[in-house]
Amino acid sequence: MQHQPRKRFGQNFLHDPAVIQRIHTAIAPRPDDRLVEIGPGRGAITEGLLRRLGSLDVIELDRDLVGPLAARLGPLGELRVHNADALAFDFRALAGGGGRLRLVGNLPYNISTPLLFHFIDQSESLIDLHLMLQKEVVDRIVATPGDKIYGRLSVMVQTYCEAQSLFRIGPGAFNPAPKVDSAFMRLRPHRPPRHEILDPALHARIVAAAFGQRRKTLRNSLSELMDADLVARADIDPSLRAESLDVEAFARLANLACKTPGMA
Repeated sequence: MQHQPRKRFGQNFLHDPAVIQRIHTAIAPRPDDRLVEIGPGRGAITEGLLRRLGSLDVIELDRDLVGPLAARLGPLGELRVHNADALAFDFRALAGGGGRLRLVGNLPYNISTPLLFHFIDQSESLIDLHLMLQKEVVDRIVATPGDKIYGRLSVMVQTYCEAQSLFRIGPGAFNPAPKVDSAFMRLRPHRPPRHEILDPALHARIVAAAFGQRRKTLRNSLSELMDADLVARADIDPSLRAESLDVEAFARLANLACKTPGMA
């Protein structure tokens, strides 16, 4: 299947058989799984999944890949190819009433964060997510309070999901080879939610503001959203910086702010 990788789609096609096998092992697909692959590309991961499951949904933005993918892998099982943008895709509708999906994908590095937030917004329809991302992004997602790379992405993902970095993937596993290392990770949405968030939009604003100027204390970084007294009422020292707060503390602060007149 010949197709030149397109930079505008952020295409880096996986070709290393050993890495592909590790990915299949990590996903461990079961016969009754409803699995969806984001960005199948040339079908390196797709082929093994379709052979195991017999049925698979894939979402591919590059329409020039759709026909060749269906022609080569269609005989292996029921391959449903959605020529669509994953950033706008409705996974709830695909899951159907009460159903849940498993997602797997090699995410384009240039839009990986927006894609993650899009997936999390629909996490009630997802069992788990197995994703290939830039290693730096994965490291930030799984970082803990006090780490230099702990930040907005860490808090927002960990609020809604259990995050686990599984293994590193070197540039040579792809064509073209990216200039950075990649990593394969697993996200499992908390079910039931580990931290109740009364107003997700307000919570997101608070987290973004807190990390917007990392060197500032919460008293200063959150000053446009709340006063220091409210921070203190959440049992949080206003003189701390955002990197000191764990996920639960941000949830507690956001929920208190939600209940405070003039905040929500």
